[in-house]
Amino acid sequence: MDKAALRGAIIARLEADLALQTDAAHGSRAEATDQESKAEGQYDMRGQSAAYLAAGQAQMASEIAAAIAAYRALPLPGFAAGAPVALGALVTVESGGDQTCYFMGPARGGLELDWNGGAVTVITAASTLGRSLLGRRAGERLTAPKGGLAAGPLIVAVD
Repeated sequence: MDKAALRGAIIARLEADLALQTDAAHGSRAEATDQESKAEGQYDMRGQSAAYLAAGQAQMASEIAAAIAAYRALPLPGFAAGAPVALGALVTVESGGDQTCYFMGPARGGLELDWNGGAVTVITAASTLGRSLLGRRAGERLTAPKGGLAAGPLIVAVD
């Protein structure tokens, strides 16, 4: 698996998301400052609502930009047989006969990509699954927290 190319695909997706958020923030800001949004009475909140929306979209754009920087700086170590899951790992998990691939990234967990004919989901150490995978090795089983099944999904590979 070419993880550098996968990282490039993640960055490309994040850059597209950043462009979309930036355009949305500019549009909301323009609406907030437009003469048509000027309050016509004490309960008219159109301009204020647009300003709040623009601020939220600008914050989201800032977070996406930080994620892009984190991915660009992310080292992509090779994982030898038996190595534990860590940041930069591509992990294959089998459950009920189905295999799922996860990329342990520094930010923007939940991002899904079509990759090499399959799906890869980005997870972070902040997620429940990410915390469960960190430090585990191929061949280990995951257990569900709080009384879950003893024989849970199996970690098939760490790359």
